[in-house]
Amino acid sequence: QVQLIESGGGLVQAGGSLRLSCAASGRTFGLNAQGWFRQAPGKEREFVASIGWSGVISRYYAGSVKGRFTISRDNAKNTVYLQMNSLKPEDTAVYYCAAAATFDYRAEEYQYWGQGTQVTVSS
Repeated sequence: QVQLIESGGGLVQAGGSLRLSCAASGRTFGLNAQGWFRQAPGKEREFVASIGWSGVISRYYAGSVKGRFTISRDNAKNTVYLQMNSLKPEDTAVYYCAAAATFDYRAEEYQYWGQGTQVTVSS
């Protein structure tokens, strides 16, 4: 099994920044990608960003966050980060970290999920 622990959520004003972390532990061998998804109240879960490290490093972002968010990984710590800048009220959601064997943007391709961390952006 793989455990994913998110941290770094909180309350921030519009235009501010937050950095989310997702630490993976357990049977992480065979994992080649991690992603961030979010779910706002009354809305479906949506893709935010993903990073893959099988061979070359690959990154993919949702259009709504491209240019504002950056996903990165610290191999030594088995931790993935999501740096969020220029935050907007519409970024308010519970953010979930997920892990998969292959690089993808579809939630159904991710086998392991964290519990989520709340991000609230005030206007």
